[in-house]
Amino acid sequence: MSAVLEVKGVKKVYGVQNGEHSTVALDSVSFNVEKGDFIGIMGPSGSGKTTLLNILSGIGKPSYGEVYIGGKNITALDKNEMALFRRQHLGFVFQEFNLMDSLTLKENVMLPMILDKKDKELMESRSEEIMKLLGIDEIAGKYPYNISGGQQQRAAVSRALVNDPDIVFADEPTGNLDSKSSNAVMKCMEKMNREKGSTILMVTHDAFAASFCKKIIFIKDGAICMEIVSSGVRKEFFDQIFDCLAIIGGEHS
Repeated sequence: MSAVLEVKGVKKVYGVQNGEHSTVALDSVSFNVEKGDFIGIMGPSGSGKTTLLNILSGIGKPSYGEVYIGGKNITALDKNEMALFRRQHLGFVFQEFNLMDSLTLKENVMLPMILDKKDKELMESRSEEIMKLLGIDEIAGKYPYNISGGQQQRAAVSRALVNDPDIVFADEPTGNLDSKSSNAVMKCMEKMNREKGSTILMVTHDAFAASFCKKIIFIKDGAICMEIVSSGVRKEFFDQIFDCLAIIGGEHS
């Protein structure tokens, strides 16, 4: 069975291609993400983390190389095809919660299914199930501006997972949260990965958030420079991550 995500020799060059003014943002990056993986991408500022995430999620295109999701070459899709593919196969969690204030939490969670014109009963049962799992079912009728940042982010995680996507891309999901809320959100993501087999790829500079992952890929100067795998003991993994960031000069919280 092929990997959920296959990254093959991805290179991103900005500026003049053959002149001295070109900047290599990503340099021949290759790795696979298997079903049920929970992978963190870390590295110093300017290392290429955001550029990589944009390319993997189809927001940007590589200068060279290919990205396959579920066996489909997304680098070959045009803008409209990619928009449809993104909606049907990918989930997103951002630093900004990106919830709609005019909708209740439950309506926000259901939004991807509403856009896909799913059956009403399915939308009800699926959204209720996922919100219960993430501990926000009792505030389903509230609006985003009436709840905490941590609860908003848990709603955003619910929305990202409600359509059962092939993979969820998370970009600094704890960046706007205090430590207590960060812990709650990361525990929710870990729970979805463990209990539902959700495949998650997360970009973060936060060693605490990263310690919930099963594997960390470190990038520096646009290239993969190190990888570590968790033994299952989070405190040990946190210490390992911290040591690696110290070696490559990564920021951490």
